[in-house]
Amino acid sequence: MFSSIIAKPLQAFHRRNIVSFFVLLFLCPYHPVLSQEAQWAFTLEKTEVLAKTEPDSAYVILKELMMHVQEKKDPLIEGTCLQQIGLVFYNYSNYTQAVDHLLQAEKIFRELRANDRLAKNLNYLGEVYYSNKQPQLAAKQFDEALLLNTHLKDDAAIAYTYGNIGHLYEKRLLYDSAYLYQQKALQLYSHVKDSMGVAKIFENIGSIFEDQERFDSASYYFHKALSINQYFNNEIAQIEILNNLGDVLRKNGNYTGGLAFTRKALALATKTQSQSQLASACRDMAKAFELLGVFDSAYYYNEHARKLVQQIYSESNNRQIALLETIYDVEQKNNEIEQLALDKKIDTIITIATIAVVVLLVILGAVVISRQRLKIRNEKALNEQNKHIYEQNRELMQVELKNKQLEEDKLRAVLEVRSRELSAHTLHIIQKNQLLEELRNTLNEMADDDSRSQKKQLKQLTQKINVNFNQDTYWDEFRVIFDQVHQTFFANLKRHADSLTPAELRLVALLRMNLSSGDMSTLLGISQDSLRVARYRLRKKLNITEGESLAAFIQRL
Repeated sequence: MFSSIIAKPLQAFHRRNIVSFFVLLFLCPYHPVLSQEAQWAFTLEKTEVLAKTEPDSAYVILKELMMHVQEKKDPLIEGTCLQQIGLVFYNYSNYTQAVDHLLQAEKIFRELRANDRLAKNLNYLGEVYYSNKQPQLAAKQFDEALLLNTHLKDDAAIAYTYGNIGHLYEKRLLYDSAYLYQQKALQLYSHVKDSMGVAKIFENIGSIFEDQERFDSASYYFHKALSINQYFNNEIAQIEILNNLGDVLRKNGNYTGGLAFTRKALALATKTQSQSQLASACRDMAKAFELLGVFDSAYYYNEHARKLVQQIYSESNNRQIALLETIYDVEQKNNEIEQLALDKKIDTIITIATIAVVVLLVILGAVVISRQRLKIRNEKALNEQNKHIYEQNRELMQVELKNKQLEEDKLRAVLEVRSRELSAHTLHIIQKNQLLEELRNTLNEMADDDSRSQKKQLKQLTQKINVNFNQDTYWDEFRVIFDQVHQTFFANLKRHADSLTPAELRLVALLRMNLSSGDMSTLLGISQDSLRVARYRLRKKLNITEGESLAAFIQRL
């Protein structure tokens, strides 16, 4: 299986990639004694190295490996593949694709709670955001990576994150914070005895002092970084530091001393064939000669740097095109494989579906015949049962109809009794009020003719009779009987006006009974003029338009 992972990408390679393929074949042999997971991890180590020299080849291997781990359902290796693919795109300054793949890897690591890999991925993601001029997003990734590494107690990883945070502060011109974090990183790298890490931090601190124009301190830290890299023979790192030392001396006015360091950087860049470092060294040589007034040499090195930059740009474009072609080839091949798998799956589904349909049709036919027979038997039994139920329901309906007729007759009789009671009660009130009216008139005549003391007593008697008109308890009994006869009348009245006084409610009830004005004034104990005023006020509260009959409106209620 593992050899197939290596063999398949060969079909997608162009001629210029065949050499890199054999390099990978040499770097990543098959190890039968290792477990599958160990073989995958071994491949990832080699692709990480290969990505720096032949990223298009590394991309092919990573995509093939990712397909296998997806089939075997190993999400941890899949996340690592996505991470390395993201770094391949990052090296080509394709930040969008880099962020997309790193975010996919982050999602997998979070789901697996692989905090060590997640922290490393967050550092990578922060570096991509920083390169894409998104410092706030970069800071967010570095802060979370620092929190995870602190929880894991991984001093080397913490130091790496401190260095990233310090570098971020430096570019934001917050030199105190930058120096603080670089010092924290330096302490941890020293504690874990990581010399290359220490050298990198020395270089970062020197860069901070250079930005602050503290050239002596900058030169001191650059020399310390240079000594470590010379000890470990790291020529690429030496070139950058030598260029920095040359810059420091030039900025300090020592053009000749700066030129000496730049010459050393140029020699190392020529030796290592590092085009970018060689271009940088040529630019610094041009600056030094320009400051020394040797303009012909300055022009020469400036032109040489320009040509190198053009060459680097052209090579970078070619590599990006090669990567895009490789990506296209890989995606096309993957699409073909997926299409073949899909076609095979569809064929299998169609075959299974056809067999299932035939079986279902046979079963359905048997079921239909059985159900038809059962249906005929059930219909006969159901018809007999329905006929019996119909006879019973008809008898019950006849009995129910008779009961309802009896109930209606009973209610009609009760209503007639209540109506007679209401009429009798009303007649009693009319007679009583008429008697009281006559008595009041007689007493008024006596009060006009008699003495003052007798007159005062008769006046008091008259007032009691008047109070009797207003506080007659017969009205309560009248209201109870009226509600029984006209059950929904007052509820309907309330929809039109819910602020009627008790006297107005009595007037409305008498109007509903269709009594004459004389009887109503007698029952209410008021004069005909007062009755007209009360009727007028009632029309206003009920919002009855002019010309509409008050009595007709109340009868409709």
